[in-house]
Amino acid sequence: MKLLRTPDRYFENLKDFSFEPHYVEIEDGEDKIRMHYLDEGPSDGEIILMLHGEPAWCYLYRRVIPGLAEAGFRCVAPDLIGFGRSDKPSEISDHTYGKHVKWMTQFVELLDLQAINLYCNDWGSLIGLRVAIENEERFNRIVLSNGGLPTGDERMRKAFLEWQVYSRDAPEFPWLMFQQATVRRLTKGELAAYRAPYPDPSYEAGPRIMPSLVPTSPDDPEHDANVAAREKYKHWKKPFLVAFGLQDTATGRAQKRWIGYVPGTDGQKHVDFEDSGHFVQDDKGPEMAEIIKEFIKDNPL
Repeated sequence: MKLLRTPDRYFENLKDFSFEPHYVEIEDGEDKIRMHYLDEGPSDGEIILMLHGEPAWCYLYRRVIPGLAEAGFRCVAPDLIGFGRSDKPSEISDHTYGKHVKWMTQFVELLDLQAINLYCNDWGSLIGLRVAIENEERFNRIVLSNGGLPTGDERMRKAFLEWQVYSRDAPEFPWLMFQQATVRRLTKGELAAYRAPYPDPSYEAGPRIMPSLVPTSPDDPEHDANVAAREKYKHWKKPFLVAFGLQDTATGRAQKRWIGYVPGTDGQKHVDFEDSGHFVQDDKGPEMAEIIKEFIKDNPL
């Protein structure tokens, strides 16, 4: 596997992003892949694992982390392999859904994260919900925003199917999609920060292919694993909160698939953001920090 590493200079002076980088080495056969993560707040604080989606990176959590770290939580926010400051496999074929689940599982094991509160969105949920249910002993609570665990059996929205094709085949990757996926208008500095990890198109294999890896038919390679995971969530009694931005053409009202389906959703203060898009962390970052704090406080284990 040919790996690309974005030079550090591209991450200098990013808007509202002064967090220190941390790294861990992930093994994939003979390949060693450097994976970046943020680790903010007290080292002995209760852990909140924050997983981003596509084409974001941990910059997505810049407005969520401060409030939680100040409240005494340890905020761990990795960059998916192929994104942010993590190494980037140069070939589209290097990325599979199954590999990303294995890579994130290895990350959790290497840091020996325990009693985890998972906050996940977009691809962070496709990966994170699998890691959590397959390693349930390590996880205490889950917060889900604008994402899920598709099996390929459900009907996908037209807007998402179009995004699969466009993100893969467009002559230039459409980084301005962040403006369409949020309600709060992002600044030029914020948009530049999202694009910073990708100095040229050779670095973009991850953002390009990830939408196409979402299961959209029953013959998808991860169909059976996701069906099994969804079945296990019928028995998940630990606290599970759903907080969705409703101005989202990709996920629509997918939160309804989880509320009531997962026993842990019963009695929770689920949130519908009428004025938020797909990336709730950008639109409602400080508010999400408060919601997560209240959720954990209301659900002692």
